[in-house]
Amino acid sequence: MYRRWGKRAIDILGAGLTLIILSPVLLVSALVVATRLGRPVLFKQKRAGFGSRAFNVLKFRSMTDARDPDGTLRPDSERLTPLGVFLRESSIDELPSLLNVLKGEMSLIGPRPFIYDYVDLYTPEQARRHDVRPGITGWAQVNGRNALSWEEKFRLDVWYVDNVSLWLDIKIVFLTLKKLVQRDGISAPGSATMERFRG
Repeated sequence: MYRRWGKRAIDILGAGLTLIILSPVLLVSALVVATRLGRPVLFKQKRAGFGSRAFNVLKFRSMTDARDPDGTLRPDSERLTPLGVFLRESSIDELPSLLNVLKGEMSLIGPRPFIYDYVDLYTPEQARRHDVRPGITGWAQVNGRNALSWEEKFRLDVWYVDNVSLWLDIKIVFLTLKKLVQRDGISAPGSATMERFRG
């Protein structure tokens, strides 16, 4: 019952209330990003959602569009600004994703939505992470975030799919708040963000 109806009801209520309560933070963040990083303020990227269906995830922009003379985007480490680091460490960059939750494309809790291009690289077991809506935070995030290997992420995501419950989601919420205070696991070792998944 919770998995089918209760989780969605909590998503709508939780995302709606959070957007209202944090609207001043959203407004100030949008203004700062527009001033410091330019437009567009929101970063959109094609991600894989429930049933591996594609959707555009929304985030605050955290990188510049710096390019090499030939027009190629520079590495993430060169485009990620101090402001971008702060937005990511505080997870403020994720707040626009609450709109994805309201639209039904995401959940508050679930496996993080990966780039859509990865879908064809998954094993059948790894693809089971798409048996639930992707989340703003999830079991893998509170157990290491980007410091985890790809194999560990998939294992934790599939474990979550098999064990979805109200109490597990509540536990993940509190562990997420703890992680936000500690600000660890933001990036993979030796990378500004996370290395690409190559199957």
